[in-house]
Amino acid sequence: MAGRINDDDVKAVRDAVPIDAVVSEYLQLRNAGGGNLKGLCPFHDEKSPSFQVSPSKGLFHCFGCQEGGDTIAFVMKIDHLSFSETVERLAARAGITLRYEEGGYNPVQQRGERIRLIEAHKAAARYYAEQLDGAEAEVGRRFLAERGFDQAAARHFGVGYSPAGWDHLTRYLRGQGFSDKELLLSGLAQESRGGKPIDRFRGRLMWPIRDVGGDVVGFGARRLRDDDTGPKYLNTPETPIYRKSQVLYGIDQAKKEIAKTSRAVVVEGYTDVMACHLAGVTTAIATCGTAFGGDHIKILRRLLMDNGSARVIFTFDGDAAGQKAALRAFEDDQKFAAETYIAIAPDGMDPCELRLAKGDEAVRELAEPRVPLFEFALRQIVNRYDLDTPAGRAAALDEAAPIVARIKNIASQHEVAVELAGMLGILDTQFVVKRVAQLARWSRDKGGRPPQPTGGPRQAGGPRQAAHPPQGQSVTGPPLNLRSPAHRTERELLKLALQYPALVSPAFDAYGADEFTAPPYTAVRQTIAEAGGAAQGVDDTPGYLARVREAAPDDRVRAMVTELAVEAVLARTVDEAYAGEQLVQVRLRAVDRRILEVQSSLTRLGSHADPQHLAGVQNELWVLQQYAQSLRTHGASAL
Repeated sequence: MAGRINDDDVKAVRDAVPIDAVVSEYLQLRNAGGGNLKGLCPFHDEKSPSFQVSPSKGLFHCFGCQEGGDTIAFVMKIDHLSFSETVERLAARAGITLRYEEGGYNPVQQRGERIRLIEAHKAAARYYAEQLDGAEAEVGRRFLAERGFDQAAARHFGVGYSPAGWDHLTRYLRGQGFSDKELLLSGLAQESRGGKPIDRFRGRLMWPIRDVGGDVVGFGARRLRDDDTGPKYLNTPETPIYRKSQVLYGIDQAKKEIAKTSRAVVVEGYTDVMACHLAGVTTAIATCGTAFGGDHIKILRRLLMDNGSARVIFTFDGDAAGQKAALRAFEDDQKFAAETYIAIAPDGMDPCELRLAKGDEAVRELAEPRVPLFEFALRQIVNRYDLDTPAGRAAALDEAAPIVARIKNIASQHEVAVELAGMLGILDTQFVVKRVAQLARWSRDKGGRPPQPTGGPRQAGGPRQAAHPPQGQSVTGPPLNLRSPAHRTERELLKLALQYPALVSPAFDAYGADEFTAPPYTAVRQTIAEAGGAAQGVDDTPGYLARVREAAPDDRVRAMVTELAVEAVLARTVDEAYAGEQLVQVRLRAVDRRILEVQSSLTRLGSHADPQHLAGVQNELWVLQQYAQSLRTHGASAL
């Protein structure tokens, strides 16, 4: 096996790749104040952003699901990689050559499985693209030209060609050092009847499918010849790196524009994506051989940030299949906070056909929001009934009212209910409005009380705290009463010790763990001490934070450390005066608690106690009272 990666190289990788640059490849980030950024958490579903990134500290933390860590931890979690695979990927990105403690440099054959599969697909994409220039691929070039795509367009999207032989790609990839086992696992090859690997794709036009990070994870292959008896489109099978329900074709090229404009256009095929992008609609994406569903929505929501102006436009063929696809998309509509629309081209043309027939301007016009998806769904339902009869109107209302009741915005829900009454020809508009409102209430209340929000009350200027742990997770320590002044001040002091160690050192390092009343905070204080104290962070805060996280006794404490290191400090001006206030308040409360304990001890001793013992306790009480008075009078200078 490969040796352990050198610790200095791991640190170099962590420092070289900014965490905000990595996270921004997967979700949209916006300013959260205090130098932090926020976005929708990629690790759990949420309506408002509780995921924060601190570029200066190289850390992320979600205040909803408690996931947190550094750049390496983020990539490990989101791409399901091992530690070594993640470091190797980030090192390649940063141009850093890794050293290994045992066995020298890591040989290619020993890299992680996912890295190897990604490399195999990258090599295959390069091979297919080169083959498109060959004589055999004339049929493929003609197919593209007939649809308005020249060689420049093919290169831009990485379109290639798979030769018609049995094992052209297999032999090529073997020559690149890939094993038969890797080729079969990747889905690029399949076993022949004789048990030998052969090419999965043969004689087809090839579209590389990339994940949101830009890595090729699969291919879409289009049939070109009449003697090809396979399906019109053949996609990569499910593999460790390819799940068709979790990829969107074109997302790598569209993600920045989607995040920038808060708009996404969902089309049906690879050539439709190409046509849209070439026409200027650079937010176009498509599913890969499956219906648009929940996992696709998660990808888009992270980029759209669910702000009020976000738009998702679905373009479907005008035929029955396209209408069915649109209705199926509406089933997931309520998972979006964005507004959803449908656009159907004239004469049932798809964007590729529309561009050929009417030009780029027609494609750009098609992508403009037209008909809200819920309105389209309602009309499809209403058109199935005979509205000239009372029974037909009643049946249409029974099917359509629940759809209106699912509209998120209450004001819009009321307006659409009025529109539905008009569609159905029901003169008593209020009857329809009340029916919809009744269904909406029932939907909210079914199964008991309405679902509770995932976030609790906000602190003044602070992030939302989780009211309950996510289902299936254990409670991460005793609940914290953040309305308690003591807990709030202890939290602030720990944030300062992690984020601004120079402001609280060296006083903080003299504080005992017992001066923190909340058990999670006590554990964090002890962890900072185990890492050498806050004074260690004065000259190298990122390195100090890494040591503190490593010193944590378990994941629960490590998550709390990350949370406190990322959460914004409550003060607008973070300076020595503010830090001194927190130091004094925590110490003063600890002294006051000790005074109460000593007073209680004196009461228990009574007048018959040993005089020497009694004098010692009385002296301790006097010293504590004088110290408390000094803290109240002189503040931080009395520490």
